[in-house]
Amino acid sequence: MSDEMTIKLDGDDYVVQPEGEGLRVGRRVGGDVTWLESVAGSLLDDQARTALSNGDTSDESLLRAVRGVVQAEVERGA
Repeated sequence: MSDEMTIKLDGDDYVVQPEGEGLRVGRRVGGDVTWLESVAGSLLDDQARTALSNGDTSDESLLRAVRGVVQAEVERGA
């Protein structure tokens, strides 16, 4: 079983995968995932880390963390 989860933000689907204490955020393109960024666990609050470990894709702290990654990608022009 994969530890990848799908999170829907503003009509787009993002793939989130635990990575140590942190997470990776990507987008599914066809059958492949293009990873956008990894986020260190020290940058996540306890609630987001707990939601990630529990697979709770509706948790606001986790959603806020993913939104931050997406916003950074937009600002970089990716």
